[in-house]
Amino acid sequence: MTRRLQDEIKQTKPFRSLEEEVLLGLARTADAMARAGEEVLKASGLTATQYNVLRILRGAGTAGLSCGDVAGRMITRDPDLTRLLDRLEGHGLVTRARDGEDRRVVVTRITREGLSLLAELDEPVQAQNRKAVGHLGEQKLRSLAQLLDEARGT
Repeated sequence: MTRRLQDEIKQTKPFRSLEEEVLLGLARTADAMARAGEEVLKASGLTATQYNVLRILRGAGTAGLSCGDVAGRMITRDPDLTRLLDRLEGHGLVTRARDGEDRRVVVTRITREGLSLLAELDEPVQAQNRKAVGHLGEQKLRSLAQLLDEARGT
């Protein structure tokens, strides 16, 4: 593994540690996967972060989620989630309303248009996922998922 990653990033010296090598490999892999995923989303006009928010809200169902709950479920953190939700609302993909019980809480829900857009993207996104890692096979994918959970401390 070391030689391939070193060649890819044109690093002539050995890595300082195995941990450094693994973290750089993870970062390089995550970037490659993210770029490929962005290509799938580009035609729909969504960023990966916007897609993630819509996916989260679809999972929440009609109850919707507060901004804090959306933020807690995101794959990557967005420092300005409110502005991101403003853009999605401007495109008619989400709605926001004050909670009936606690007026301080704003609940965000996905609209029919948002659900329709996600439905259109479901197969292309799954196809990209299969293309990206499907060649590893089920056993290796399960092992990788477990290793990633352990690395995150979950």
